[in-house]
Amino acid sequence: MTQHEKRLDHRRELGIFLNKYIGDEPYMVRAADISTSGIYLHKLIEPDLPDGSIVSLEFQLPGSEEVIWARGAVMRETRRWGADGVGVWFTILPQAYRHMIEDYIALN
Repeated sequence: MTQHEKRLDHRRELGIFLNKYIGDEPYMVRAADISTSGIYLHKLIEPDLPDGSIVSLEFQLPGSEEVIWARGAVMRETRRWGADGVGVWFTILPQAYRHMIEDYIALN
C-alpha cells in the first residue's frame, strides 16, 4: 500500500464506462478500479465537485448482465495515470450488489 492509498479493502482493476449522475444529469466516466467500499473513476467531461458531494452510479461488471445502482460520496479528486479522477466511497450499495462486487474481486 502506498502512502497515498487510503482504501483498506481489496480492489480489482475495472476498465469499464459507466454513468455517474450529478443531480439529474448523467455523465459518462471510466472506472479504474473497484472495492466493496468504493470505486475510482477517471473523469471525462464533467464538473469538479467538492469532497462530500453525493453522486449516483449505474454500471455493469464485466461478464454480468445485472445493472448495479449505487450512491456514493466524492472522497478526493486526484490525478492518476495521467488523467483526472475521483474516488467515490459507496454510501448506498445494496447487499446483493456488494456480493456481486466481492465475487468479481475474488476472481482476481
